[in-house]
Amino acid sequence: MVCENDIKKFTNFVSCYNNFIIVGHKGPDGDCLCSTIALADLLNRMGKQAFLVSAGPFVKEETLIFEKHFTSEVPDLDKNDSAVIIADCSELHRLGNVADSVADYPRFIIDHHKTADASEDFSIIRPKSPATCFLVQLIYEKIVGKIPENIAKVLFFGLCTDSGFFRYLEDDSGPIFEAASRLVQSGANPKRTYGIISSGKPAESRKWLGEMFSRMEFLFDDKLICICEEEDVAKRFGSNNRDTATLYDQLLCIKGVEAVLFIRQDDREPSISVSSFRSVEHFDVSAIAAELGGGGHKNAAGLSLNCTIEEAKSRILNVAKDFFDKNRNSPLKS
Repeated sequence: MVCENDIKKFTNFVSCYNNFIIVGHKGPDGDCLCSTIALADLLNRMGKQAFLVSAGPFVKEETLIFEKHFTSEVPDLDKNDSAVIIADCSELHRLGNVADSVADYPRFIIDHHKTADASEDFSIIRPKSPATCFLVQLIYEKIVGKIPENIAKVLFFGLCTDSGFFRYLEDDSGPIFEAASRLVQSGANPKRTYGIISSGKPAESRKWLGEMFSRMEFLFDDKLICICEEEDVAKRFGSNNRDTATLYDQLLCIKGVEAVLFIRQDDREPSISVSSFRSVEHFDVSAIAAELGGGGHKNAAGLSLNCTIEEAKSRILNVAKDFFDKNRNSPLKS
């Protein structure tokens, strides 16, 4: 997954600078945060100074434990001796309000999203990787060797969040389980990690789920479920009670459903609508998202549009209709 040429590209880039800003996408998830934390530790061990930056917001309950490691302020560094490493995304606009502050720095990208786009000379992009943390683990091991306990716990956490605690892996995932085993041998605890990810949900988040279930709209021969979180609902429950992971899991269990579309307002910029897709194994939702400037994985993708929720819904469904019409008699294949 990570070859010697990848390591050479990365180490050559790192050798050119002494200071690094490590940043991931806005609205960070576990994989984004954990991969950047591990990269910062790796750079420290390589004798470099690293600054962890995130635009936030830290909304997901399981990400709050990592917030203390990050700042939203981009340090003012000497651009002749400083660079940026972006993890878990490749597009500057996905960095949120820190994007302009890092745009002029040289940058290297490590990502696993199917729609990632970056210079091959300054990136390691592997869409078949289940998580950016998996790529960072391989890079770390090739440069430093055995991963210390504190970083093993962080990388295992990130790998588990993006792989659905390994539920999304297929029959070619032997190397991933081997890598996870090495993290466990270094001190990562699967039971404790699962507890942090899955427990401690607020009671209001269960009520939010009930509200969302009541808003299900079945489209395209009941193959797509669309749910819109209107402004009044968002204000009533707040972003901390928005348990979308459970929502997607429950909806994709419904017989005949191939994809789920969830649309809401951006928590910080109400004029922007944020839309997320999830799908079953054979249905490539990243192709739909890419048509509207978004991206992601085959079974998990998203996009942001500068319009109302209703306008976003109309635009997305117009694109999605073409995909469903073309594949009415057979599932969309990647």
